[in-house]
Amino acid sequence: MEIRPILSALMRNKTGPILVALQVALSLAILTNAMHIVNERRAAMARPSGLSDEHATFYIIARTLNNDSAEQQLASMKREADILRAVPGVASVANVSQMPLSRSGSNNSVAVDRKQTRQTTSTSVFVSGDSVIDTFGLKLVEGRDFLPQELVDVNQNESNQYPHQVIITKPLAEKLWPGAPAVGKTMYFGTGEDAQGVQVVGVVERLQAAHVNLEERSEYSTLVPARVYGNPGNLYAIRAEAGQRDRVMKEAEAALRKSSASPMILRLKTVDQDRKELYRADAALSWMLVTVSVLLLLITCSGIVGMASLWVTQRRKQIGVRRALGARKMDILRYFITENFMITSAGVFGGVALGLGLNHLLVSKLEMARLPGGYLLGGAVVFWALGVLAAYGPAWRAASISPATATRSV
Repeated sequence: MEIRPILSALMRNKTGPILVALQVALSLAILTNAMHIVNERRAAMARPSGLSDEHATFYIIARTLNNDSAEQQLASMKREADILRAVPGVASVANVSQMPLSRSGSNNSVAVDRKQTRQTTSTSVFVSGDSVIDTFGLKLVEGRDFLPQELVDVNQNESNQYPHQVIITKPLAEKLWPGAPAVGKTMYFGTGEDAQGVQVVGVVERLQAAHVNLEERSEYSTLVPARVYGNPGNLYAIRAEAGQRDRVMKEAEAALRKSSASPMILRLKTVDQDRKELYRADAALSWMLVTVSVLLLLITCSGIVGMASLWVTQRRKQIGVRRALGARKMDILRYFITENFMITSAGVFGGVALGLGLNHLLVSKLEMARLPGGYLLGGAVVFWALGVLAAYGPAWRAASISPATATRSV
């Protein structure tokens, strides 16, 4: 292979090759990190919430304009839940404090020892006097669901003490007691002497919190068996039978309005809507990065094609002389392909180093995940292939130059 003549030719005209190599390096560094971010975001957007059928699940936030007592609110809560269960097509109903992916909910600090001065982690707390496992369709992987006698009514205006049994998610169990069974263990809400100890009676596979991010703690959730009243608004999670959600939503709203003697403020929303709204910014960022990456590839390809075409024009007579001295079309084609491959390789190696540096900056400043080596390897292969394909057209035109035409003015 004519490596030395190629290097000699490149050293005589360094500006063009250096600019193309820099373009390849910048594009590779940006492309690999952009694709890493896109895949991270898409993986987060596709994470299961733990609900058995998100498409069939919705919720209603109901509030009356009456100034009812706490006892009247409790009675209304039970009555409204029974009305919703009677709607044809309703599979399960649960009065619950918050919904996964809804961006509206409460968290609490948890510890494994009352003597801890700092929390172990925080957990999203789902409080319900009904079986959330049935309504959400959660997968129980250890222990049991709450017993009927464990589901209690709590007036939040008079007490802040909750039942002593909880169900937690598997990720939270692994965080609190790595590698050990969680059922039967005691965890504490808060720290210090005022921390409330609760016993874990079951573990579900997963349940995403109301507020989620890319971290695993988005699945640190806890179920508490209490029907909390004293608040004028109630939230009902409803799972409809397959294909019946939209009809059930209309009939459920109509049934609640008809059952109330006073006007009701109702807000209905599906889990699908919450997921879409929650990840709207991530979806927009992903599409923006994909668009930027495609544009970078096109610009890089155009740069390689332009440089190769310019060199073919500048070396037209040289090519003709080589053809006249016996060089074959394949020799000319190989020369230009090799030349562009060498320039692209310089850009690829520089891009790998630049990509690692850019990722280190993102990790240190934005707490992003480290860039896997597979992205750099894949990016290198893409740019090597791009360099060959982009140079092939100009190289083929160079190999097709007739010796007589190219040397006519020599």
